[in-house]
Amino acid sequence: MYDRNFLYINGQWSLSIGTGSIDLKCPASKARIGSIPRGNAQDIDSAVSAACQAFPKWSQSLPAERADYLRKIQVGLKERQELIARTITEEMGMPLKLSRRIQASLPIATFGMYADLVQQLAFQEKVGNSLVMREPVGVVGCITPWNYPLHQIAAKVAAALAAGCTVVLKPSELAPLDAFILAEVIHEAELPAGVFNLVSGLGLEAGEALVRHPDVDMVTFTGSTRAGMRIAELAAATVKRVALELGGKSAAIILKDADLEKAVKATISNCFLNSGQNCNAHTRMLVPASLHDEAARLAVKFTDTYQIGDPLAESTKIGPLASAQQRDRVLAYIAKGLEEGAVLLAGGAEPPDGCASGYYVKPTVFGQVAPRSTIAQEEIFGPVLSIIPYEDEADAIRIANDTPYGLAGAVWSDSEEHALNVAKQMRAGQVDVNGGRFNMLAPFGGFKRSGYGRELGEYGLEEFLEYKSIQLTT
Repeated sequence: MYDRNFLYINGQWSLSIGTGSIDLKCPASKARIGSIPRGNAQDIDSAVSAACQAFPKWSQSLPAERADYLRKIQVGLKERQELIARTITEEMGMPLKLSRRIQASLPIATFGMYADLVQQLAFQEKVGNSLVMREPVGVVGCITPWNYPLHQIAAKVAAALAAGCTVVLKPSELAPLDAFILAEVIHEAELPAGVFNLVSGLGLEAGEALVRHPDVDMVTFTGSTRAGMRIAELAAATVKRVALELGGKSAAIILKDADLEKAVKATISNCFLNSGQNCNAHTRMLVPASLHDEAARLAVKFTDTYQIGDPLAESTKIGPLASAQQRDRVLAYIAKGLEEGAVLLAGGAEPPDGCASGYYVKPTVFGQVAPRSTIAQEEIFGPVLSIIPYEDEADAIRIANDTPYGLAGAVWSDSEEHALNVAKQMRAGQVDVNGGRFNMLAPFGGFKRSGYGRELGEYGLEEFLEYKSIQLTT
């Protein structure tokens, strides 16, 4: 049982001013696995006050000093790697073998990356008769999601700390336990009091209080587009900086000269990873109309290999969705796909065999999906793939760009040059060519309603810096 009774504010574990708590359920069994404090606006105010007091000294610390703390945090996370993996599997359902490789390892790498980058960045440079300086933006409110909870926390918190900012973190109430592990690591690393603060709670209470707070200089948020719009609206009242990483409806364009089997297999893998709960999932597979039926056959073949079940079992490739609400949302989209005439090729709304106790949805594939249909336009956030036929290359690019989103995408071709030419025409923040692997040093973020701002690499560090120019006489 993971009952947490304290918030982490000003370098110490403190009772919440709020008297409530939030129960946590394992999505695989629906069993209660713990609870967290239901922090309120007063708790947020205490945390922001601590961050404000800590900011002057921390912002003036040397990059090498900040790097040392980040390294200590990295070591502490590595020592708890198995605990982190198991905790995240229990709180949000990713299969344990994947949690070890992704949920636990990425945050460790992120803290190490920013320990290196902060010592490489030029915090000041001479431009003509001006001294141009990069200075930390101030107190940062970090609001993070449940699908990759500690990874998203690390992408924000490590970069903000490296930049010299102080932080108040409000993690998702669906998967917050990993954030408490991080706070324990930070406490053991003896980070100065107030530099990092953790307040758990609900979005409408603690989250909105953090966004509204006049002493918060910046808010960085990852989550739904609807929630991001609300945050931008609230933040505008105090003209604070906002970075948003929101939804996606990413297209994988398979060109006529591509290795079809390889491309379909990789797209299925990308779409179904983490039970489809990825903002950058390739949920639209665009194929030449003449190859649709063969692509559909291959998609069904590969989908049939995805073992659904207990996320702690080594054979499981797909675990449950994170909550009953998320499961019901996905099932509603599957029903909508059938209603609008898409052809159900695999999966569907029936519960998977042997998985009645959790929030499970079968990996689902639709064929002959109309580009403007609901399941081709809206983010489902579940294991649902739409196969969309196109007439020619120009039609494929048009369809790929014809959604409100622009987070990610992919292109498959026998020629990298050919694929690259198509990738350059896609309105998305990151595009994979022939299965190009994830790169933590490259910027991550989107166009259009997928948000603005970038995370990871030096680009993520610069999000938390302000420019100052000092004009000199010489």
